Amino acid sequence: MRNLALFAVCLFAQLATSVAAYAGDVAELEILGFSRDRGIFAFEEYGVQDGSGFPYANRYYIDTADDSFLKGSPIRVRLEDENAMVDAARLQARQKGEAIVSQAELTANRGITAGFNPVTELSADPFRMVVNPRPIFSPVDDPLEFRLDQIGMNDTERCQSQGEINGFRLLRIEAKDGGQTRIIHEDKSIPQSRGCPNGHQIGAVQTFSLDSLGAYAVLIAVRQYGFEGPDYRWIAVTGRL
Repeated sequence: MRNLALFAVCLFAQLATSVAAYAGDVAELEILGFSRDRGIFAFEEYGVQDGSGFPYANRYYIDTADDSFLKGSPIRVRLEDENAMVDAARLQARQKGEAIVSQAELTANRGITAGFNPVTELSADPFRMVVNPRPIFSPVDDPLEFRLDQIGMNDTERCQSQGEINGFRLLRIEAKDGGQTRIIHEDKSIPQSRGCPNGHQIGAVQTFSLDSLGAYAVLIAVRQYGFEGPDYRWIAVTGRL
């Protein structure tokens, strides 16, 4: 009996080590919100870096008029101490973000998470999301529909050793125009800040409205090779309604 118990403990430890070895680093997503004039959308990703064990927190502040980063964004904090806490990295990133737009304003104008598919969701379509943009029933708004196409970019020079490399194209399907398709983002090349992405998928749609619909953000999970398994990070494509 004692030998059997010892075997069970060893087997559990081996399985735990095996799972940890291929866990990768899936960044947590925190949707921060919009500015009151709908001009800014902000979100945060945070976690513990695989390999180093260093906690990190990144904040992104985006101009919804032209889908560009505001001055001072992105904010990237990494504490190079494996004993440091993620909360400490998040606090530093939050404090730096106050110079762009206050946390209080974002919280007061967070908007609606109209759709959400975490990277662990296996039954949802990772390349299509259709949402009622506001929780009003019966709906008074046309549905918002987004579709994502992968674009092969294996010729990206800095990514030659990273396997299959993909950019993406994001489409909006206009319900009121009989299903007309409009391109709202299309990679011509992969920006340095995105590293070497192996794939992309739609993770969430956030909407913002006061008297009427004002803005949206499509959150996209980016998959990359990591030190201990696949890593996931987040980007956003924004627009006004």
